Amino acid sequence: MAPQFKAIPVDIIFEKDVAVTLRDGTTIYVDIFRPTGTEKVPVLLAWSPYGKGQGTSFSVMGVFDLVGLNNNIVSGLEKFEGPDPAYWCAQGYAVCNPDIRGVVNSEGDSVLWDRQEGRDCHDLIEWLGVQSWCSGKVGMSGTSYLAVSQWFTAAEQPKHLAAINPWEGVSDVYRDLVMRGGMPDTGFADQLQNGSFYGKNQKEDIMSEIEAYPLMSPLWENKIPDFDRIQVPAFIVASYSNTLHTSGTFRAWRKIASEDKWLRIHNAQEWPDYYDEKNIEDQRRFFDRYLKDIDNGWESTPKVRYAIHDFKGGDQVNVPADSFPPKGVVSTKFYLDGTSRSLSKAQPDNAVHASYDVNANPNAVSFITRFEEETVMVGYPKAHLWVEAFNADDMDIFVLIQKLDEFGTPLQQFTVPNCSPRNHDLTDHGATILRYKGADGRLRVSARHLDKSQSTPDLPVHTFDRVEKIYLGEIVDIEINIEPIGMVFYPGEQLRFVVSSRNLLGTLMPFIREYQGENKGHHIIHTGGEHSSYILLPIMSA
Repeated sequence: MAPQFKAIPVDIIFEKDVAVTLRDGTTIYVDIFRPTGTEKVPVLLAWSPYGKGQGTSFSVMGVFDLVGLNNNIVSGLEKFEGPDPAYWCAQGYAVCNPDIRGVVNSEGDSVLWDRQEGRDCHDLIEWLGVQSWCSGKVGMSGTSYLAVSQWFTAAEQPKHLAAINPWEGVSDVYRDLVMRGGMPDTGFADQLQNGSFYGKNQKEDIMSEIEAYPLMSPLWENKIPDFDRIQVPAFIVASYSNTLHTSGTFRAWRKIASEDKWLRIHNAQEWPDYYDEKNIEDQRRFFDRYLKDIDNGWESTPKVRYAIHDFKGGDQVNVPADSFPPKGVVSTKFYLDGTSRSLSKAQPDNAVHASYDVNANPNAVSFITRFEEETVMVGYPKAHLWVEAFNADDMDIFVLIQKLDEFGTPLQQFTVPNCSPRNHDLTDHGATILRYKGADGRLRVSARHLDKSQSTPDLPVHTFDRVEKIYLGEIVDIEINIEPIGMVFYPGEQLRFVVSSRNLLGTLMPFIREYQGENKGHHIIHTGGEHSSYILLPIMSA
C-alpha cells in the first residue's frame, strides 16, 4: 500500500491479466479482485478505456487534487471513476477491471461509445457469470465513461447482468459530446480520443468522423443505445451542473424501459459524490438487493430524490418525489420585453427587438425578472425565440439562466471541495464541471428542425439531419432546450436570461480547446406582438 492511499481491510485474491475471448475471437485482458474463501460472490464491472491498473497513477492523483479529494479515500486498486475493490471485496463482492478492446495489451481496434462496446461488455459479463467463484450475478458501476458503457451494455441484455448504477453519463454521442446544439464543439472529444485508448492497434478517429459526417447519420445513430431494451434495475445518479453529462443522464433516465429505476440528483461534481461514504452505502443497498437478493427495503427508496440549489450554502438535497419534474410543477411562460429588458408573465403587445453586433462588446442581450415571494423551479426549462440575422445566413446562439441576488450580483457555487485560487482562475471562464453558474443551452439556427415524434412541450428534440439557412429579413422561431434545473429564488432575488453569440460558460473541462461560435453580422431577438419570444420555467406551485 502506498502511504497516501487507504489501507486494504481484508485479504483479497488478485488475478491479473486474465484473458477473455470475445465472440469475434478478440482477446481482452482483465484484472479481477475477489474475496478469499469458497462462497460464491457477485461481480461489479467497471468498463472504460482507462488503464485497469492506473488507480495510483499521477494522472488520477492529479484529478483528485484538482477537485479537492484526498487520495486516502480510496485504496488505489480502483479503476479511475470506478468502484474500489478494497471496499467492495470486504462487502462480499468481486470487482472486474478490464482493458477493453484495443487498450494496452488487449487485441483489436478500439471504438468510442457505441454498440460494439455493448456487445464486447456483454461477452465479458457472460464469461464472468459462469466463473466457478461467481454467484451468477453481475452489476455495473462507475461515473462518466463507466456510466455511458452501462447504457450500451444493458441494451444488449446479457442474462447475467442483474443491475446497473450509471453515475452521470452521455447517452447520445452526437447531441452530448461532439455536436451539442448542432455546433462542432469537439474540445473534450479531442482530449478523450487522444488522451486515452492507449494500445497497440488503431483507435477510432471521432474527430475525422465529425468532419466527414456533420449531420445525424447511421454512424451517430449507432452511438445511441437502444433504450427500449434496457430493462434491468437501474439506480441512476445525475446533477444539474455537468454540461457534458447532464442532458444525457436525464435523457437515459426518461427513456430506458426498466420499471425498476431510481434517480438521485445531487448538488456537486460526480467524483466527490461517487466516493462519498454515505453514497457508497446507498450503492451497496441497491446492489445488495439485486445482486445478493437481500430484502433490505430498497424498493421503498423514493423513485426520485432531487436537489435544489440556493447558491448561498443552503442547498436542499435528497428531496423525495415520484417523478421528475415532481408533482406540482407548472411550466410557466415568461415573455421577453425588448423595451424594458424584463421578463413577464404578460405577453407584450408592442413588437420590439433587441440586437447585438457579434463582434462588439457586449455581444449579448439579457432580460431580468425579480421575485417578490419565494419561488422554486424544478424541471426542464426551454427558450422559444423569434430570431433574425443581419449580414449572415446562420447564427450560433447561446443562452443562460442565471440567478442574481437582491442587489443584482450573479450567484454561483463550486461543485467541488477545492476552492483554491488556482480553481478560481480556471473557472472564471470555463471548467464548468468545477463551478456551477446556471443552466445553459445552445442552438445553431440552421439546425432548428424539430423531431415532432420525440419533442414535448417542455423538451424540444432536434433532428440534426438537415441544414436550413436563413435569408435576409427572415424571422424564424427556434426552440432551445436548456439544462434541467433545481433552483430556489428568495424574495427580492432575480433571474437573468442571457442570449449571446458567444460561448457564455466556456469549456466544460479545464485545459481543453474552447468552441467559438461561428457568427458574423448582427443577431436580432424579436419580442412582443406576433413574434413574442419567451422562456418556459418549471415553477413549483405553492
